[in-house]
Amino acid sequence: MTTKENFVRQQGFKDDTPQTCTSRYPALMWQPRILGVLVLIGLLLQAGPYFLALSAILWWNALLPRLNPFDALYNHLVAGPKDLTRLVPAPAPRRFAQGMAGTFMLTIGLSLLLGWSLVAWIAEAMLVVALVALIFFRFCAGSILFLLLTGQVGLGKGRAAS
Repeated sequence: MTTKENFVRQQGFKDDTPQTCTSRYPALMWQPRILGVLVLIGLLLQAGPYFLALSAILWWNALLPRLNPFDALYNHLVAGPKDLTRLVPAPAPRRFAQGMAGTFMLTIGLSLLLGWSLVAWIAEAMLVVALVALIFFRFCAGSILFLLLTGQVGLGKGRAAS
């Protein structure tokens, strides 16, 4: 199994074939890559309201996956014109990861507003490490944590749930 297939399965698409995993992977990476850029901007700005807004968007995605603006943009701007795999509402592992990222951004935003610089820096460092692991190494800590907490440890490794 390739790392792309493994990543797609970690996101909750456990019934995908190797072919559908290959076509779904770029679609699933759209949101993390955009968020990576947005987080870099946030790190430069060090503005609490900015991180609170990102947090709200991520929690929106987690709670209302059919209304995810990142998915809608991908489907409209990328998938539609190029006839690529469209994004569907996120399965539970992906929604959990979005909620986790939203919680980190909420922590950063509130810490910056309250003047708790050390807490903000620690949360920012943890968020950057998670984004680097996700974008460059195809390791989604939030999805893996969800799979571990729900007893589906084998899912992200191409095996049936344990």
